Amino acid sequence: MDTQTQPTLFSHDALLEFTEAVFRTVRIPEKDATTAAQVLLSSDLRGIDSHGIARLGAYAKAIAGGAVNPNPNIAVVRETASTAQIDGDLGLGLVVGPKSNEIAMEKAASCGSGWVAVRNSNHYGIAGYYPLQALDRDMIGFSMTNASPLVTPHLGAEKMLGTNPLAVAFPGAEEPPVVIDMATSVVAYGKIEMAMRRGASIDPAWAIDSKGEATANAQAVRDGGALLPLGSDRSSGGHKGYCLSALVDILTG
Repeated sequence: MDTQTQPTLFSHDALLEFTEAVFRTVRIPEKDATTAAQVLLSSDLRGIDSHGIARLGAYAKAIAGGAVNPNPNIAVVRETASTAQIDGDLGLGLVVGPKSNEIAMEKAASCGSGWVAVRNSNHYGIAGYYPLQALDRDMIGFSMTNASPLVTPHLGAEKMLGTNPLAVAFPGAEEPPVVIDMATSVVAYGKIEMAMRRGASIDPAWAIDSKGEATANAQAVRDGGALLPLGSDRSSGGHKGYCLSALVDILTG
């Protein structure tokens, strides 16, 4: 007999209200708390559990611990008609990201193309959230970011690169839009965290342990191991994943 406890299901409205309340508890202003909650839950609604409400605890701890500024002065450092650089003042990426994206879309509406770079921010949720906002304006959206080092270069053993996601969305006119949203590692690190929570093994093509050997143990990845770049090994194109990751790192770092 299956004795596993079935997960409790909650409505979107209930999760949104709960997430907003948690952000307000750690001193995120009400409007920003709503924005941050919407970004998080958009991930769950797209089936990307690793970047949704599962990350709420980590965000709350970072804010409570002082690593994230709950009331940032988000400022335009410099700009042209079609570009801008934003200083996020160490604000919550789920707040800094949407505000910067709004500026990019306003510039695109005015000039035909808008590009915004952000500094002094942090984890901004799923990269795909931002291009999806552009679709609502019948625009092509593009988003990418570097991240903390979790990924080894091709044939390497030391963590040097982030999961460095990139996402693009294209309006589809009479057809559904085309949305591309992916990490440049084999999987996002959130997949490792989800496996650890469940006590499940992982695909050995995802990561290596501290000795540089392929591993099916999620905990071994946290204990000195590393994710592999998209493609894993040379025969499967791991060098290409490494190059894509480096591209994102160079453009955004």
